[in-house]
Amino acid sequence: MLSETAIVEVVAERLKRASLPFVVLDTVMIAKSGDPLLSPDAVASVRELLLPQVSLITPNLPEAATLLGRDMAQDEKTMLMQGDALLDLGCEAVLMKGGHLSDAESPDWLITRAGRQRFTAPRVNTRHTHGTGCSLSAALAALRPRHDNWADTVTEAKAWLQQALLHADSLEVGKGIGPVHHFHQWW
Repeated sequence: MLSETAIVEVVAERLKRASLPFVVLDTVMIAKSGDPLLSPDAVASVRELLLPQVSLITPNLPEAATLLGRDMAQDEKTMLMQGDALLDLGCEAVLMKGGHLSDAESPDWLITRAGRQRFTAPRVNTRHTHGTGCSLSAALAALRPRHDNWADTVTEAKAWLQQALLHADSLEVGKGIGPVHHFHQWW
């Protein structure tokens, strides 16, 4: 969570100097409550300074809309249009996350200059969804060295996250919206 323009500028400068094989940008911009987590001027800085330097951006629908100054996508056709628009801002790939749609499945779209690929999974009925997007982005970054492309990386990351959601109710942590079960394979 970068919060303000000064932080975005430092991250952008450090990325310019680093020699990284890939960079995953999780656009943490809006809390579940709808409260902004990124100042309006920082949104422009993310768009102009960071997007051209990243390998993959992983916005959910409200984040994509905010980055583009548009209304939130209500269907997959608009998701694709917004993903294309984000790709045009300079990043190498976009993973549009469709969890905010109300379908029985949660569709995600990987959009690259080479094409588009749809990924989907059945919605999991759990209240433990805190950190779902961050967990997916972290899994993508961790798994990318195993694969030659983003499509295979997304496939494995989404499979892991689906299981983390399916096992989330077995966690007894706090009250309210809890986390996905990151360690479901071992516990």
